[in-house]
Amino acid sequence: MTLFASTHRWACSLLVLLLPALACEATDDDELYGFDDYPLEEPLTYPDWFEDPFLDLPAELEDVKAADKAGLILYFGQRRCAYCWKLINVNFALEDIVTYTRRNFDVVPIDIWGISEVTDLDGQVLTERELALRDETNFTPSLLFYDESGTPALRLRGYYPPYQLRAALEYVADDHFRRESFRDYLARGDNRMVFEPGELNEADFFSPPPYDLDRTKVPAKRPLAVFFEQGDCHACDVLHGQTLSDLKILAELTKLDSVQLDMWSNTPVVTPSGEHTTARDWADELDLFYAPSLLFFDERGEEIIRVASVVGFYRLSSVLDYINTGAYKDGTDFQTWRVRRAF
Repeated sequence: MTLFASTHRWACSLLVLLLPALACEATDDDELYGFDDYPLEEPLTYPDWFEDPFLDLPAELEDVKAADKAGLILYFGQRRCAYCWKLINVNFALEDIVTYTRRNFDVVPIDIWGISEVTDLDGQVLTERELALRDETNFTPSLLFYDESGTPALRLRGYYPPYQLRAALEYVADDHFRRESFRDYLARGDNRMVFEPGELNEADFFSPPPYDLDRTKVPAKRPLAVFFEQGDCHACDVLHGQTLSDLKILAELTKLDSVQLDMWSNTPVVTPSGEHTTARDWADELDLFYAPSLLFFDERGEEIIRVASVVGFYRLSSVLDYINTGAYKDGTDFQTWRVRRAF
């Protein structure tokens, strides 16, 4: 099943050597990280090789077995989602990704606002919207990977650049998910992750060290935002240079306590739950593999929500609105809150 390098080095230079027919995209392209993420004016069209949405997932899984494929991917999306557009028109416009995906997986599209009935892998019948809420697909596109037996293998919530999608596909298709986390799998192939920590982008709203974030003894007065970043990170540069420079976003962030951590450093941290650890070990415990990842915690140290994928102004603004209006306080999750606002 393996299409990519056995050393798992996803840099374009090596992919070109291994796949000479592939026109390798620039992984530092601003368009992968800094695009306009407002809802699309025209609805998105799915590729014709996506499965017809009969929404009988046990039957879909039987087709996977009959075709001797590695598994099933549930694609949770929205027809006017800018991030979904990127996945379909950038990642799934690359011949090697399409070929590998079709060879190893069936892809079933789920509309997170849909009211059509779905039979899930356990035989339960519910609407597309109910399934999306249950599976916590807060950010679209969300890709839920299952192996040929229906065992969950990996969840990608949000949009990721092509090289990470390539890695995810092989991570599941070659059964690496049975032996290691996706974070560890990526770390073996991403040169940047083994470098010494580099300089991070500065921002006035970040609190300085020491990072005692414990909220268990005395509840804080306001929520906490933890920015996990790394040096030599183009996506981090775009976040700071574009999204975090917007005055509305900055005004919302001033309502929170905020800290910035290098996710590969040994900086001492006391977590919101009171655990003494390091930034690297905490990121490992949280299974963070993408930089920047933004995690939000409530006044007592419980995680509210995380944005661990490409994020622009519209999405981050919505998350901050959800937090700063206190919508989370009655137990309402982000997607339920969005549904209530929409209907």
